[in-house]
Amino acid sequence: MKKTIAASFGVFVVMLVFLLAVVPQLLRGDNSGNQNDSTGAEGAEATAQNVQSRPECPIADLGGVSLPCLGAQHRARPMPAVTVVSLWAWWCEPCRKELPLFDELAAKHPEFSVIGVHADPNAANGAALLNDLGIQMPSLQDNNNNFAASLGLPKVVPITLVFDQNGKLISTIPKPFEHYGELESAVLGKLPATVTPTEAS
Repeated sequence: MKKTIAASFGVFVVMLVFLLAVVPQLLRGDNSGNQNDSTGAEGAEATAQNVQSRPECPIADLGGVSLPCLGAQHRARPMPAVTVVSLWAWWCEPCRKELPLFDELAAKHPEFSVIGVHADPNAANGAALLNDLGIQMPSLQDNNNNFAASLGLPKVVPITLVFDQNGKLISTIPKPFEHYGELESAVLGKLPATVTPTEAS
């Protein structure tokens, strides 16, 4: 009888030790899984950025490439005699300094269509930068650099491009501008003879 009790007690002790060793591990495993789920949800929420609202784009096709409008829709307008394009990216410091100059160009030369092409897949960052800087220039969104590749552009930003009324590329200016006068002079120097600018600084 004593042997039976002793054996039963021994089995009980072994089971108790087993439970004390295993249960905490199981609980830690459950907590770890919950933490991972929470982190995953937070990560998904953090990366699901909404593109901020931006001005409508007057055109959708440039140089034979059709692009969506960054943060807005297209609103078709007659093709102007000249379209000036700023190829830029949200992470580009020279672009940040140059972008306000294109707003000034658009204000002083209403005969031009001035538009940007954001050459980076992160549209949310692009729209946020434009809004932070107070840029009114509309911009197309190029997720895969199709615009630059189609035109054989150098792999740099910023680049200023000038198109004629037929959408033909007139000039490529692969350099950043720090002053409005430099940008205006560069663009005016590339205009077709048939185009008369309304103002020159």
